[in-house]
Amino acid sequence: MRTSVSLLVKRDMAKWATVNSARHGWSRLLHDHTDVLVERPLRIIGIVIVGLTLRAISRRFINRLTSSVSEGAVPKVLAPLKERVYSSGILENSALLSERRRQRAATIGSVLNSVVSFTLLCLCVLLILDAISINLAPFIAGTSIIGVAIGFGAQNIIKDFLAGLFMILEDQYGVGDVIDFEKATGTVEAVGLRTTQLRDIHGTVWYVRNGEVGRVGNQSQGFAEVVLDLAVAAETDVEQASRVIAECAIGMYADAHWHELFVGEPRVIGVEAFSLDRTVIRLTAKVKPLEQWRIAREMRKRMKEALDAADISVAPELP
Repeated sequence: MRTSVSLLVKRDMAKWATVNSARHGWSRLLHDHTDVLVERPLRIIGIVIVGLTLRAISRRFINRLTSSVSEGAVPKVLAPLKERVYSSGILENSALLSERRRQRAATIGSVLNSVVSFTLLCLCVLLILDAISINLAPFIAGTSIIGVAIGFGAQNIIKDFLAGLFMILEDQYGVGDVIDFEKATGTVEAVGLRTTQLRDIHGTVWYVRNGEVGRVGNQSQGFAEVVLDLAVAAETDVEQASRVIAECAIGMYADAHWHELFVGEPRVIGVEAFSLDRTVIRLTAKVKPLEQWRIAREMRKRMKEALDAADISVAPELP
């Protein structure tokens, strides 16, 4: 009986010693590798959580800046930027201005979100690599070399991107504007950071790279100018012809159907040129943007009728 009890005690003590040894081994292993098994994973998880939190907060903040409070309101991000809205009033109540504001705000918001996301991603990657004790010097050097190579290879894309960004920030043009884009002339249908899409009077859609444009002529900002050079026969009385032209232009200006399209009263400037067979009299009128061609056509029609009624001969076209 005593022998059986002694064997049971010895067996229990052996089991206890084995368990205690295992516990001591795990405790010692955990103590010796706490940095690898606990601290580093927790640090990496913390870096990821902080990065995602900062990204969410920044995106929310940027979206609030770029969104309009109400229809027609200027987004907060555009408040400090120059916006080409003039006192003529043609753009304040138009859908084109809202579309321009929306597009500018969306583009700026997209750029800001991309920059913030890329910056946070790079910082998180560097912090994680540092947390797992990887030497960052070769990585940074290699990244710099790759960045320089990509920069040389994609310099045209970067040039287009920067040119488009400044065009949008400076509000040089927007959707609905009629522009002379050096490479093409037409109505802007879409504005991007790399290219601008416009349609000419023949219906052709042009895609122009922003970085290839040296100048931009916008025919839709502020006001337009109607300039008519009317050539009459050389023997015509200039005073009489000028009076007929002025009365005809002022009559159109007073017409209720056309009056709202004028910014100012038409003026006869005087004799622009003369030769042996003709005298050119110039008329100018400030009108609302994009209305100059329609007004000029109607004004030429009225001028022809008025000159014919006054028995004033129009000079023939030059060969």
